[in-house]
Amino acid sequence: MGLISTTERYGKRVIGRPEETIPVVGVKEWISQYTSNPVQRVKDYLLTLFPILTWITRYNLGWFSGDFIAGLTVGIVIVPQSMSYAQIATLPPEYGLYSSFVGVLFYCLFATSKDVSIGPVAVMSLTVGNIITRIEASNPTLWSGPQIATTLAFVCGFIVLGIGLLRLGWIIEFIPAPVVSGFMTGSALNIASGQVAGLLGIAGINTRAETYRVIIDTLRALPSSRLDAAWGVTGLVSLYAIRSLCSQLSKRFPRRGRIFFFISVMRNGFVIIVLTIAAWLYCRHRGPAGKYPIKILQNVPSGFKHVGQPYIDRQLLASLAPELPVATIILLLEHIAIGKSFGRLNNYRINPNQELIAIGVTNTVGSCFGAYPATGSFSRTALKSKSGVRTPAGGVVTAIVVIVSLYGLTPAFYWIPTAGLSAVVFHAVADLVASPAQVYSFWRISPLEFIIWTATVLVTVFSTIENGIYASICVSLALLLFRVAHPRGFFLGKATIEDTTSDSKQTREIFLPLRADHHPDIRVVPPHPGIIIYRFEESYVYPNCSIANEQVVDYVKSNMQRGQDKKYISAGDRPWNDPGLRSGSNEEDDNKAKPELRAIVFDFSPVSQIDTTAVQALVDLRTEVEHWAGHPVEFHFATTLSPWIRRALIAGGFGIGIPANNAPREIASVVPYRDGRDDKPDVTRDAETIGDVESGDRRSGHPSSQLAASDTPYFHLDLEGAVRAAESALTRKGELDFKSGQYE
Repeated sequence: MGLISTTERYGKRVIGRPEETIPVVGVKEWISQYTSNPVQRVKDYLLTLFPILTWITRYNLGWFSGDFIAGLTVGIVIVPQSMSYAQIATLPPEYGLYSSFVGVLFYCLFATSKDVSIGPVAVMSLTVGNIITRIEASNPTLWSGPQIATTLAFVCGFIVLGIGLLRLGWIIEFIPAPVVSGFMTGSALNIASGQVAGLLGIAGINTRAETYRVIIDTLRALPSSRLDAAWGVTGLVSLYAIRSLCSQLSKRFPRRGRIFFFISVMRNGFVIIVLTIAAWLYCRHRGPAGKYPIKILQNVPSGFKHVGQPYIDRQLLASLAPELPVATIILLLEHIAIGKSFGRLNNYRINPNQELIAIGVTNTVGSCFGAYPATGSFSRTALKSKSGVRTPAGGVVTAIVVIVSLYGLTPAFYWIPTAGLSAVVFHAVADLVASPAQVYSFWRISPLEFIIWTATVLVTVFSTIENGIYASICVSLALLLFRVAHPRGFFLGKATIEDTTSDSKQTREIFLPLRADHHPDIRVVPPHPGIIIYRFEESYVYPNCSIANEQVVDYVKSNMQRGQDKKYISAGDRPWNDPGLRSGSNEEDDNKAKPELRAIVFDFSPVSQIDTTAVQALVDLRTEVEHWAGHPVEFHFATTLSPWIRRALIAGGFGIGIPANNAPREIASVVPYRDGRDDKPDVTRDAETIGDVESGDRRSGHPSSQLAASDTPYFHLDLEGAVRAAESALTRKGELDFKSGQYE
């Protein structure tokens, strides 16, 4: 860093100012950073596929105690839940246990989250049930429900696994939090309304219909409730009563809060056991087998009865193809949302790509066990986290509980009342409904996203879950594109404020938008006449570059003097699309009162990307404003920290002081000029002076990997320096002749 002396450029002298050296990246350097040491890169990649290798060697008894308690706690909850969710999926209850076992066991090998518990979940189970219902309706005799569910798990798992291996997990970021919340709320309402009929023993209700129809049909059928309601309502009331009582006792006796927490956690298992005993006592002597007064679970096969290579039918794959997008989205969306949420709560960060690999492997391998699609469960993950889990190995303990249940407790499962399982599902999914405080936060932060949340819930309730998620994602992407295509930009001015960080009263200058919504004590002064300061609020890329240019051009034409008519160009020489100024009119007087445009300063600090279309638009902007002003205009760029942005601007003739007659007019012609016409600018001398930017070759003897500050006098490290450079050029006497547009 030092004072730059006058430098010869194009035979002219440029007066510089102190600047930092600004590097310019080359393609070779960019490629080399990804191709250097390939063997080590392969090793690192393979190591990231199995995160367990990074912590298993440090495993200790302290971790084991936390994992054992959390794993055992989740295992007690997951057994009744998984059988309940299997019923939602229109599958026998053992398939829920299969999915639970595979999910919690294999996830720990690939997990980057210690809290997430994979297994059957309500939303995915409902989606699987809908898919099975539709396929069986169109092909009633070709495939069974379990075969459809297993094939769906294999295909969706393979797709998600591929996304994770290709490191495409960033696509999840295109689905914002309000969409996830709205989708979960609408789905929870759908599932809860569908469980009321089973809770009350009402038959003949189509629980796969739209949510509002299920609610209406259930209300109409309330008089036909059967004896099952005694088990269902009692179970549901007991679940809420135990949770509420334990919560109150924890507040009253905080020292025993841990004990009350585990009592509350056990409520699912406790209620199911009591209801099962009551059902056995009531039904064992009433009616022949299979015709009991209440609906019970009956036979649950012991062990893994469906282990083997999954049979994939091509015709079934063709039938599943339209259902794969929504199933895959739900599979990865719910899992990543839960993983990120609990990572924030417990101060760690998950790797989305690795999490996709984990659920991909889990579902692909699960298809060999007869499992149906499984993903992260919100309720069990919260339970696992609160139980004090220390590592992903807690899932192994849960898997042991599930397998013990499969081989040792299936005879007891025979008497479980299905109304009790409906109570468990209703109680679990009710927690997925967004609270009023959460909904209000969407409104406070972004009213548009609140509208998206509301629309997602309404579409899910009055249509289907699939339509709800498709509609919400499409609206979110449309909002994103609108924001990118209509960027906010501000014309800035200077304001003087007191520096509160210092004990002594000092003032400093800052740049703020030229608008009236600042603090009343802050007065924003426009920049020096003839200078425009414009700040971008988005990346400068092809969807928004034209609109940003229009803002600048409109401002120039409204606030700066038109220079074309100072020489009173005759009507015959004036272009057809240039009406000019009417001589002697008030319009001409108003034009003379405006300042002459001398320099435009762009604040590029928010700009992270720029592309060919945007550079061409910037070239067009330069041409248009210089045509309006009647003379060359300086373009200064502040905070161009990205070497790729500087490289792109240099390719457009910016930053390096190329005279107007040598500046390129087209960066990359869409339609090449023919018939001997050549509009290419003469940049031979420029190339000789600055060297090959891409390769870093310096013919002038400068360092090979960078352009010196003297080569880029219009790139500045901060906005203050850029404005000061524009003002110094404007006020300099005898050194700069704006009318000729050349340095002297």
